[in-house]
Order: sequence, then C-alpha cells, then structure tokens
Amino acid sequence: MNANNNEVTALRSESRLVGCSSDEEPGAKSMIFSQNEIPTQLVSNRSSEFMHRYFPLTTIDSWNDWKWQLRNAITSIDELKKIMKLSEKEIMAINNLKGRLPMRITPYFASLIHETSYSHPLRRNVIPVVEELLQHSNEQSDPLHEKSFSPVKGIVHRYPDRILFTVTQVCSNYCRYCTRSHSVGKLDKLGKQDFEKAFAYIAAHKEVRDVLVSGGDPLTLSDELLDYILSNIRSIGHVEIVRIGTRIPVVLPMRITDNLINMLKKHQPLFISLHFSHPSEVTEECINACNKLADGGFPLGSQTVLLKGINDNVPVMKELMHKLLMMRVRPYYLYQCDLIPGSGHFRTTVKKGLEVIKGLRGFTSGYAVPTFVVDAPGGGGKIPLLPNYVVEHNSEKIVLRNYKGVLCEYPEK
Repeated sequence: MNANNNEVTALRSESRLVGCSSDEEPGAKSMIFSQNEIPTQLVSNRSSEFMHRYFPLTTIDSWNDWKWQLRNAITSIDELKKIMKLSEKEIMAINNLKGRLPMRITPYFASLIHETSYSHPLRRNVIPVVEELLQHSNEQSDPLHEKSFSPVKGIVHRYPDRILFTVTQVCSNYCRYCTRSHSVGKLDKLGKQDFEKAFAYIAAHKEVRDVLVSGGDPLTLSDELLDYILSNIRSIGHVEIVRIGTRIPVVLPMRITDNLINMLKKHQPLFISLHFSHPSEVTEECINACNKLADGGFPLGSQTVLLKGINDNVPVMKELMHKLLMMRVRPYYLYQCDLIPGSGHFRTTVKKGLEVIKGLRGFTSGYAVPTFVVDAPGGGGKIPLLPNYVVEHNSEKIVLRNYKGVLCEYPEK
C-alpha cells in the first residue's frame, strides 16, 4: 500500500528546497536509519495484531517509523478493500473522487477503523460516503475566502496581528470535512522562492506578532525543512509566538520523535494546536505522543469540529474534553462545521452547538469547556457564541440565568 506517485514526487522535490536528502522525506521509496535514529515507541496490542495481519513482513521498527506509515498510506479503493468491507455508499464515493479531496489513511489510523461499522465516528472521519458528492447552494470551495486574504502564496492575513502560513498541502490523513478541501491534497507546494517571499511579507508587517504554521499538516515535513521554516520566522524580531497546527498525534503519533522534540525546542515559545474529534482517537499511542510534546514544554490546545452523529452530544463531548485534559491538552475551540462542498451530512445546527456548550458549562470544570465559534462565511473571522445567559440588562442591573436555570441579579451601580 503506497502513496500515489504524484505525491511521492512532490514530497521528494520538496526536500531539495533546502538541501535535504530525498530519502529523508515522507514519500521517499527507500530509507536507512542508523540504529540510534530508530524511534522507540510503544506498540499497542491493537496495532500489533493489525500489523501482523495486514503487513506480515513489516517489523515493529518499520511500523513505528512515521515515514514508513506515510509511504504505506491507503489511497485507493483496492487497498482499502484488503482490510475492510465497504458499503455501497463508500464504494460509490471513493470511485467518484476525481477532482475532489483525495482519500488517504495511515496504517496506524486504519488499525482503529478496519473492524468498525459503517457509521463509526472514526470511520466517517476518513472514508468518504456518497453524500459527500452532493453540494448545497450555500456551500463554497473556499467558504472563509482565504484566497481573498492571501497577499503572497502560503500567507493568509485576515486578523491584524496574526498570520496563517500554510507551508504544505499534504496531510497524513485527509479528513472528509476539511476546511481547505479546495487546496489540501492538490499538491500545490511552495518552492524556495515562495518561502522567501512569505518570510519577507511577515518581516515587512511589523504588526504581526503571532504566526500559525499550518497546511495541510506541517509535521508531514522533514525535521530539516521544519527547522528552516521556524528559524526564518524566529529571525523576525517582531514575531512573539509561533503556533503549529497539526493532527499528527491523532493520526500518526509515531511522528513525535525525540529528534523532532529537540528541534522544536529551539524555537520557543512554540504552541501546538491539535485537532481531536472523538474520544476513540485517544489511544495509548496518542497519549504517548501528547505526553512527549507536553514534557517538551509546548503548550497544547485542541480544536474540535462539531460533527453530526460523531460528537454532537454532551456525553461524547464531555468524555473527549476530559481525556484531553488528562493528556495536558487544553480544549480551545469548538467549531461549527464550515460550509465546504459536500459537508451537509456533517453539519449540525448552531443551536445544537449551543446545547452542547450549555451541557458542559457548570457541569464540568471550566478548563474542559471550549469556546464555541462560527468561522463566519466570507472571511468574517471567528465569532464566539454562548447560550443565552442574559435575561435582562439595563442601567440598574443585569439578570443572569446560571447553569441550573436559576436567576441571579448583579447591580450595575
């Protein structure tokens, strides 16, 4: 099970931008590790059984090599059929993905879904269904109008003091509700000149104090290329903090190696924004990866997209938030699903999101309650929403309803 040839070629070319050898990139066809470079990671019984069943010639060291995982990502219906039975909806959707967000699933994540039912939350995350082919009139390929806020390739400058820097369009897994499904997986990669123009743009805009490095998933890049990117951003004096947006600990936890941690430590303060959607994603391997990041000194936050039939109820969301905190991951945002093409079967009402927040606030610790936001269509930015706790507000007092429904007054004078 190998990555498609176009992606392999793109990733190999990417490594040459800053002098990395091609055998260090995710898509390389061969790789040699010295003994002390082989990552020491745990392998759960689930992963071990899956590996021996479907990759019988693979060693534990290979399974724990993140580049092996990427090279053996499942990208076709024939590969997927070898490990699981597909529904007619799934088969029809996979056979009609031309021009759309491709399918890609790491062997690790496949081990979480290969024996699941058709409606399983993690399965729905990565395997397309026929509803994805249906586009509603209010859906757009770029609903947040990121292209309108992109002065140079790779840069999105919507907020005054913050910049989004999309350094790659490759992910190890492609989530079917991805906001950037219009660009992710299309392999429109940045060249060295693009990187230099992006660095120059950030340097020229002294109001920018916060840079979010995202994609795609930046942790699919080599340590050397990441170091090049982060070093150039860090050399800009007015940049105070850098963030990395990644789903890697969830879908490719073996990528969190000691070498990666040591490299990232050079660029503090560095925040890591993770993306979780369901409690079942919190496995032994995922916990290990998050613990390594937290032990490395990186503040961890999680963004979750509200998804119909996956996490749109209080018990599931509460369980996920509690598990995150136990891994030292602070719940940050709960997103209303963006209006991307084919997302109708994923989207809930905004009212449902408010119900979830209401069911969390006061019934669990405040650290476990994310901020519910709608990223406004058309590029309006993130707008926070709360249940209606204000009953009355005038110059004399404000009347509030608490989490139990009890009315409380607070004087305004």
